[in-house]
Amino acid sequence: MKLSIDLKYDTPAAWVQTVIADFDAFLQDHADCERKASAMAMSFIAKCPDKTEIIPELIETAVEELEHFQAVYALMEKRGVALKKEMQQDEYMQQLLKQCRSDSDQRLQDRLLLASIVECRGAERFRLVSEALEDEDLKQFYKMLWISEAKHGHIFVKMALNYWEEKDVYLRLEELMELEATICSQLKLRPALH
Repeated sequence: MKLSIDLKYDTPAAWVQTVIADFDAFLQDHADCERKASAMAMSFIAKCPDKTEIIPELIETAVEELEHFQAVYALMEKRGVALKKEMQQDEYMQQLLKQCRSDSDQRLQDRLLLASIVECRGAERFRLVSEALEDEDLKQFYKMLWISEAKHGHIFVKMALNYWEEKDVYLRLEELMELEATICSQLKLRPALH
């Protein structure tokens, strides 16, 4: 059974250049993304306490994302970069969430599959950042994150397969990946993960 996700849109080199040109702003956004990812994993538990098969992995994911936030924050402290006063709305996430169906069961499936796609997009972008950075410590840090995010992408697909037929999961995943590609291709480039 295939758990990996093949993204339908390749992030352009111009995005990487935008990030490297204002790396401190990217770090601020990255820190916000890690906090949101941890909260998202915990929100699945809050909304679905009966889905006991996936709760241990959700807890592990939430903790890991919080550890990523801690590591990014330590990097920011070293560089004298403060957290943003407010977390900005993420246009990418807002547009993705609009794709979720309204039926509660289908919405849960969509949210899990979107979590997979978002984690895989993060992995792709962290890989690009790692390859573009000259500082060896930063390069290794983003390589570690890219590997971790790729793993999370697989975890959320695996979670969905606990509750829905494989055929249905992959059919919907394909639809959502096409939508994500369109959204990504239309976003304005900025020094942010999305």
